Formats: sequence, structure tokens, C-alpha cells
Amino acid sequence: MQLFKRKPNIRQQQWMVWIFVFFIVLFSLLPMDGIGQSTVFALINTLFYAAIIYGNILWLFPKLYQTGRLALYILAVIVLLLITGALRAYLSLYIYNAFFAMGHPTKMKFEAIMSFVIAGLLIFMLSFIFRIALAYFKLKQQSEDILVQKTQAELNLLKSQVQPHFLFNTLNNIYYEAYLESPRTAALIEKLSDIMRYFVDESPRQEVSLANEVQFLENYIALENIRIRYDVDITFTKDCDMSLTLPPMLLMTFVENIFKHGIDKSSSHNKINITLLQQNGRLQFTTTNTIPDKPLTTLSTGFGIQNLRKRLVLLYQTDFELQVENKGDIYIAQLNIPLA
Repeated sequence: MQLFKRKPNIRQQQWMVWIFVFFIVLFSLLPMDGIGQSTVFALINTLFYAAIIYGNILWLFPKLYQTGRLALYILAVIVLLLITGALRAYLSLYIYNAFFAMGHPTKMKFEAIMSFVIAGLLIFMLSFIFRIALAYFKLKQQSEDILVQKTQAELNLLKSQVQPHFLFNTLNNIYYEAYLESPRTAALIEKLSDIMRYFVDESPRQEVSLANEVQFLENYIALENIRIRYDVDITFTKDCDMSLTLPPMLLMTFVENIFKHGIDKSSSHNKINITLLQQNGRLQFTTTNTIPDKPLTTLSTGFGIQNLRKRLVLLYQTDFELQVENKGDIYIAQLNIPLA
């Protein structure tokens, strides 16, 4: 049943049109010729009609007319009609004399060739209607495909929203239960919930407020801190208008790199300085962290910084500064971007 519900595509629609044309020609020849002769000549005529139409709409029209070579297009059309008319006349005569003449062969006449050429001219004129119809059905199919994709995307979005919100509600319930026994644990659960909500609600947007971006960084830092044996000396200086906006997740790469590659979990001397400064219509974000005495087993491959740089190029072209510097026991990363 599914096979019959599915709409034919453009290629199938064209086959249906040519089958219809074949039967129209066949029934027009039947009163004069038998079924065998009518079938053969209906097939020949249909093939030559297709050659003229597709020769024009697939090759002559786009290659010559649409490129401005009008004179060459007209000449090519004349050649196409003369060649197809002559071939159709000779092929029809040969098949007739070979299979249907019954001892009374017919000779080729110039009038017969010209009649085929004139018929070809009419088919050539119809090729423009055929081309318009193809363009219409193609556009209609593309519109239907876009509608299907849009509907599927909306369904996927609904699914992606239902699952996280279920998780948020569950985390909120766990938060209230944990608050009674361990307020510190409840606070960490709340920060995790805020981070997840940022990923779902804020990160898909073009712009987010600086306040939301900073809150996201602070929540991330707080959760990373619980994985480290000793407290980390962290200073986060914010000297900027928190109502300003910027693309989401631009500042995260630096902070993530610090905890991935710049923290010695067995040391009590980890130190991080983060500065967010607004000056002359630009935002300066700087992170400074100590480097472990012993290299970590998981070293930075630089992919995070490379990906950030590619994103900055897409957002600001050349109007940004991104610098990283290793000063022995200190690692410094700086980002300077324009503010909207």
C-alpha cells in the first residue's frame, strides 16, 4: 500500500508523459494502419519527439541561448530539425519498405522530409512548455522536500526539548531532596542544571548576554573544582557591562583548556587568573594559569584553539586578536573581539 501512496518523482512523471504521448500517437495511426505498423511508427515518432525536446532543453537552450549566443542557437536549432526530420523520414521509409510494403516499396520524397521537419518545428515549440512544466514540478518537489525536512526538524526539536526538560525537572527534584541533607551537594546540582540549560536554551542562539556567558563559566569552574584534591586559587575579574551580548561559547575554550591541561590535581599550588575587560568598544578576555611541573599524560593538541580561530574568522573576519603564550611556568591566553 505504501508504494501507491508515494508520489512519483520527476523522472517517473516524464516516463508517464512519454507513455501517454506514445499511446496518443498509436491511437491516431490505428485507423489507417494495423496494430503492428501503428505500434512501430508510434514508437519511432515518440523517440524523435523526445530527441528534439531534450536536445533543446538539456543542451541547446542552456549551452547556447542562456549564454548569449543567439545566432549560434538559431543555427543549431535549424540543424537539429533538419537532421531529425531527415533521419525520421529515412528510418520510417526503411522500416516500411522492409516490413510493411508487401512488395510495393515507396520512394523517398522531398515533401515527406519537409513534413517531418515542420512537425519537428512544432515539437520544438512545445519543448519550451515541456521545460516550464519540468521546472514547475522540480520546484514543487523541492518545496515538498523542504516541508518534509522542516516538519522532521520540528519533530526532532520537540524530542530534544522534551528529554532535557524532563532531566531538568528531575534534577530540580533531586536538588530539593539533597538540600535537606547536604546544601553543598544541592548547590552543585543546581550549577549542573544551569550548565545543561545553557547548552539547550542559550548555545543555539546567535547572541547571548555576557551575564549568561559569565554565569556559565563560573558554574563550569565550580564543578571542575570538585574533581581536584586541593582548592585552586582562582581570581575572576569582571570589568564590563554584563548586559552586552556576544556569540555563545566563545570564552569557554580557554577555561576548558586550563582544567584539561593546566591543572595538576595532586598539587596545592594551582593558580588561575581570569580577566574580562571592556575597553574602547572591545572585549578583552585573558586567562593566566600555572603549568604543572610534570607534563600531563593528556597533552593539548591545539584543536580547541584551532577550532576557535576558525569560528572567529567566520564571525569577525580579521577584526579579532587571539594569542596564546607559554612562559615556562605560566600559560597566557588572550582574546580581543569587537562588541556589538
